[in-house]
Amino acid sequence: MFVYHVKINGSKVFKSIFIGMLILLVGIVGMVVFKIFHGAAHSETNSSCLPQNGVCKISTGNYTNILKSVHDHIDDYVGVKINFTGYVYRVLDLKENQFILARDMIISSDFQSVVVGFLCEYPQATNLEDNTWVEITGEIMKGEYHGDMPIVKITNVHKVNQPNEEYVYPPDESYIPTAGIL
Repeated sequence: MFVYHVKINGSKVFKSIFIGMLILLVGIVGMVVFKIFHGAAHSETNSSCLPQNGVCKISTGNYTNILKSVHDHIDDYVGVKINFTGYVYRVLDLKENQFILARDMIISSDFQSVVVGFLCEYPQATNLEDNTWVEITGEIMKGEYHGDMPIVKITNVHKVNQPNEEYVYPPDESYIPTAGIL
């Protein structure tokens, strides 16, 4: 039978644990600060839209962040003029003057996608064929489609070629609501 006698110096163990916890805490605080500043800087370029000539240009990179923000905070965006590109997409219960200006959003690593977009109203909507790529300029209004819904009242539309970056991606993890920033 063996008997071991271990003598522990309590002050050294306490100091070691204290220093380890302090290093862990500093690491966590550093990561949080990095995430906040990196995310805020990233969202400035990706989830906001700075108006040019009174019209906000929505790009492939900020499309879903702005789409989410507008849907979440409709009242904050009423009256905002936007410009973006998508394809004409219709569902059965839309009015004749309505269509969805859509993009395909990648939802998985094997490139499965869903259709996302803004509901648009345009008096000559019947002249636009399904799956036609167009660039629109319009103003966000609050409307009704299965509940409150932002609707883009189109003031200008013209056909364009399918863009190289036809897919958009889900709102990024640095998504920060942009109400008032769009």
